[in-house]
Amino acid sequence: MLEGVTWFRNSSFRWQVEGLTVYVDPWGIDDASPADVIFVTHAHDDHFVPEDIEKIRTDRTKLVGPKDVAKELSGDVTVAARGEAFEVGGVKVQCVPAYNVAEERLEFHPDASGWVGYILEFGGRVYYHAGDTDHLPELESIRSDVAFLPAGGKFTMDAQQAAGLAKAMKPGLAVPMHYGFVSGSSKDGETFRGAAAPVPVHVFEPTNQFERP
Repeated sequence: MLEGVTWFRNSSFRWQVEGLTVYVDPWGIDDASPADVIFVTHAHDDHFVPEDIEKIRTDRTKLVGPKDVAKELSGDVTVAARGEAFEVGGVKVQCVPAYNVAEERLEFHPDASGWVGYILEFGGRVYYHAGDTDHLPELESIRSDVAFLPAGGKFTMDAQQAAGLAKAMKPGLAVPMHYGFVSGSSKDGETFRGAAAPVPVHVFEPTNQFERP
């Protein structure tokens, strides 16, 4: 289910599937394959990185992001609003909430921001990329082949909390992300794997070197 998927760093992923090249939150791109579609989950500078977007966009690239991101972009841009569903560049998209509810991090990703996660369907698979979020009850009903969940704590769920969401969602496969760089530890992936059982887990190696032990 993860053929053609690359983890660069933090929440930055690329899919190269059945002739489509799709990025979410491109950052730390070290193989600048031209993008068909680029999704940005929110405006923080470890997710919305204009210089990396410029490395991979072409005249045909389609871009998707929440309102505050979209207004900073030019070209073929679609505004992502929670609850909306649409198709862009051959990818079926649903936009879902992504925000904090834990008291100690409410200021990082407030509900009022309108920031999003994405349910993406292409290449015969459904992928859920959570963006930066806590364990929200409204996310538990998401059904996906693969769920990419932040697990680094401080700004998002930690590995144990992310595992709790994975067990509630029951994806075909869960992938931890957003750890070992701006928050968390490089060991959080394995912590998540153990805590998420019996949900199957794949722990990627990023193409960039971890910055946190």
